[in-house]
Amino acid sequence: MIQTILYNARIITLDDHAERASLSAVAIRDGRIAALGTDSDILPLATVGTKKHNMQGLVIVPGMTDSHVHWKWTAESLHQVNVYNTRDIREAVERVAAQAAKTPPGEWIQGYGWSQDTWTDYRFPTAADLDTLVPNHPVFLRSRSGHAAWVNSYALKLCGIDANTPDVIEAEIQRDSSGNPTGILIEWNAMYLAEDHIPAPTPDQTADQMRKAQGMAHSMGVTGLHDFDNQDCLAALQIMRERGELGLRVLKQVNKGFIDSLLHMGLRTGFGDEWLRLGNLKIFADGAIGAHSAYMFEPYIGEPNNVGIVVVGKEEMLELMSRASANGFASTVHAIGDRAVHDVLDVMEQVRAEEAAKGIPRDVRRHRMEHVQVIHPNDVNRLAELDIIASMQPIHATSDYPISDAVWGAERSAYAYNPRLQLDRGVTVCFGSDSPCDEFGALKGIHAAVTRRRPDGTPGADGWYPEARISVDEALKGYTTGAAFAAGMENHMGKLAPGFLADLTVLDRDLYTISGDEILDINVCGTMVDGVWRYGEWIG
Repeated sequence: MIQTILYNARIITLDDHAERASLSAVAIRDGRIAALGTDSDILPLATVGTKKHNMQGLVIVPGMTDSHVHWKWTAESLHQVNVYNTRDIREAVERVAAQAAKTPPGEWIQGYGWSQDTWTDYRFPTAADLDTLVPNHPVFLRSRSGHAAWVNSYALKLCGIDANTPDVIEAEIQRDSSGNPTGILIEWNAMYLAEDHIPAPTPDQTADQMRKAQGMAHSMGVTGLHDFDNQDCLAALQIMRERGELGLRVLKQVNKGFIDSLLHMGLRTGFGDEWLRLGNLKIFADGAIGAHSAYMFEPYIGEPNNVGIVVVGKEEMLELMSRASANGFASTVHAIGDRAVHDVLDVMEQVRAEEAAKGIPRDVRRHRMEHVQVIHPNDVNRLAELDIIASMQPIHATSDYPISDAVWGAERSAYAYNPRLQLDRGVTVCFGSDSPCDEFGALKGIHAAVTRRRPDGTPGADGWYPEARISVDEALKGYTTGAAFAAGMENHMGKLAPGFLADLTVLDRDLYTISGDEILDINVCGTMVDGVWRYGEWIG
């Protein structure tokens, strides 16, 4: 029986075999699309009990997937201090102080979103800056990139971080001229010195937080996620699945600290179901531009001794990726700096050679590179040559362009945040937000990809490096068909076609017929996952 029919709509299927102009109705049965056609084709399929929704000419597109998100962290951030888009250090501290006034002394205050490169007082903040207004609470504030933390003196003392604390590998405790910690911890091994002292929420508490975040995702037309947080995120997602509350399709990447357990159990990429499945081994090659820790061939402008930080070196990376591939796991590697991208490609080239020798088709191991934020001109063709998926975040370009111009300069920035380079070479590209490191929302990403401008129009009418702009069709496919392919779900998701999952988004405007600036004015009117309305007036 057909459970639901949507008619009088404008349907964008992204199915190359469908005639878009003639499609106005879709029939849904058992969580999948049963048929598409005109109203006169589809309405006669209704039987007793079929729900029929007149869409009043609204636009229906495939449900959109955020291909790079930190979902537990995003859920937690909705309950933390947001210091994103602060003008200066003082404004950030005042936001923290406002939360401190509502928090019992001695309890941790957490927040996120600071970036020294965007402040008028262009410098890294210090513990002393926080101490002025927040002396009685330990404070832990993640940077916008997620690759640095800003803590106060209370936190440093509580965590035992002082001048005698030894330096940590693959990270940095920023120190003053006397060797005392300044309050800035760069990269994970340093950040964990403080973060490990913060009481962690239980999986049930995280699942409760995720319900709110899931509602936010549905309100933005997002129906799926590729998550990059640790195993505690997976535990919470499983609780939601058990409760019948999970309303997003989730591909769960596996950070390197947990891969041995999965290999020991014999699990492989793709294990799971259409709601929750294992993705790839996740490795960090380097840091991030915000912390000036992305690994570069040449130093950062104004920092002649800084080329960034290597988080996982080539030798270790090769061992990890080779072992994972031999046991059924593809890999996905965070690479932001041009030297990091180069080194990862070198390793992937060796792993591809090993796979070829074993007769493993490239399509079976869908390796990904996350971010590809700046690439050396000599490496531009290599993702295509190796069949590596480029997982990129268009909104980073509009958020980071002043930083890129300032610390990488014009010559390198021409090759930065540039999906056009990969699309022109036939690389499969999937798009995400990297939330909460940047703003969640696929339409925001599409706007950034198409215009290369911020919502306020900066840096100008043509956008930042306008030759890197892409089309609406390419951008939408990055959140749909590209994301589905990266998840190994291209035969089930990413398009509106018979037999595909009934995951769709309803918009009040046609992306293809409006100007780039109008994309941010589009309203999400409804979101359906598995044939069930999750957002919009048709719920119930």
